[in-house]
Amino acid sequence: MGGQPGFSGGSLGDAAGSSDQVRFMRRAIELGRRGSAACDGGPFGAVIVSAGRIIGEGWNRVIATRDPTAHGEMVAIRDACRQTGSISLQGCDLYTSGQPCPMCLGAIYWARIERIFYGFSIQDAAGIGFDDHFIHEQLTKPPGQRAIPEIPLLRAEALAILEAYAANPRRVHY
Repeated sequence: MGGQPGFSGGSLGDAAGSSDQVRFMRRAIELGRRGSAACDGGPFGAVIVSAGRIIGEGWNRVIATRDPTAHGEMVAIRDACRQTGSISLQGCDLYTSGQPCPMCLGAIYWARIERIFYGFSIQDAAGIGFDDHFIHEQLTKPPGQRAIPEIPLLRAEALAILEAYAANPRRVHY
């Protein structure tokens, strides 16, 4: 079984990347350092790379913006999409100081990012209070067994707008 593409040698978590990969990861780490020093949020920085060039970057701004979704990866994805004028980041790589949380991971998949390079693990982050274990656990449960109830309501009315959207010949497929 081969190793990670783009990596040579090293143990898991300490793989020696190419000089560009190291440069991009250091930029993500620096953004996390800068944002946390400014008290914008936690030590999470991220960059999005396409064809060897940074096309988006961000750091955790949860505190600065009073927005619980303003994680470094989310800010970087929003920046990259603005810069490219596209909702697809297919073919791009994400470099992030910390392994993505479930919310960010969902956005990464929606954006169609190709690879994720991360510094510290979710276990490392949990050690200082950024513990996503509960969320990971909740996502494995059926909706009716989760801590936050999910209650169907007005399905027929909601289905009507879904069906109208599906029938619209001008809709953008994504």
